[in-house]
Amino acid sequence: MLALRISKILFVLSAALFAALVGMNNILDYQINFAGVRHVMLMDSVFPGNHSMWRAVAAPWLHHLAYWLIIATELAIAVLGFWGAFELWQARRDAAWFNRRKTKAVLALALGILLWFTGFVVLAGEWFLMWQSDDWNAQQPAFIFAASFFLILILLVREDQDGQSTAPP
Repeated sequence: MLALRISKILFVLSAALFAALVGMNNILDYQINFAGVRHVMLMDSVFPGNHSMWRAVAAPWLHHLAYWLIIATELAIAVLGFWGAFELWQARRDAAWFNRRKTKAVLALALGILLWFTGFVVLAGEWFLMWQSDDWNAQQPAFIFAASFFLILILLVREDQDGQSTAPP
C-alpha cells in the first residue's frame, strides 16, 4: 500500500531530521550539553557516599571524546536516515524494491536506539549513575527518543507487499 510506504518514509525522515537537529545544536551550542556529559562522567552529582565513585572519569579529553562520539553518531544517524528515506522514496511504487532499499534507514534507526538507549539509559544512566542526579539526569528523554526510533523501526521492517488486500471489505 503506497500510503503506508509514504508514512514509513516520513517517519524515517522525521527521525533523521531529529538527529540532525540534535547534532547541530550540540555543535552550535557545544558548552551547554557538554556540561551534562562532563558532570555525568565525573559523577559529581550522585548520592553522597556512593561506593561506585571508582567509575568516574576525570580526564577532560575523555569528556570531549565522549561528546564528539555522541555528536558523530547523531550526524551519522541523520545522514543514514536522509539517505535511507531518499532510497525508499525512489522505491515507493514497488514493494519488492522498497523492501530491498530499507537497509540504510534500518541502520539509522538502530544506531539511534543504540545511542539513546545503550549510551544514555544503560551507560550514562546505570554505569555513571546519571539517574541519581537532579541536574543532569537525561534518562527520561533518552528513553523517549530510543522508544520512538524503535517504534519507527518496527513499522519500517514490516514487509511491504503490492496488490489487493485479501481482507474482506
